[in-house]
Formats: sequence, C-alpha cells, structure tokens
Amino acid sequence: MPTYDFACRSCGKEFSQVMSISQRDKKKTACPHCKGRKVTQLMSGFMAKTSRKS
Repeated sequence: MPTYDFACRSCGKEFSQVMSISQRDKKKTACPHCKGRKVTQLMSGFMAKTSRKS
C-alpha cells in the first residue's frame, strides 16, 4: 500500500499515513497530533522495485 505524506494547516506538523488508493479517495484525513481536518497532501518521492537486474 502507498504511503501518503501530509501537512496540517492547523498545527503545522507533517505526518505520513499508509492507506490504499481507494481509502485515500473516500476518507478525510485527520492530523494525528491535533485531530484537525485541514490537511494538505505533500509531494513525496517513491521507489519502484523491479525483478530485473540492471
């Protein structure tokens, strides 16, 4: 499952959550620190793992 990075606009904390893509579309994410719902998703890097050796 993907990991999403968020920043809370209420308290300013950044946090990560692991959830499926369908959960992300349906669920309003809340800040685990202040429980605020004013969060913005941050851009984050990713790593693709393949079975072929390069």
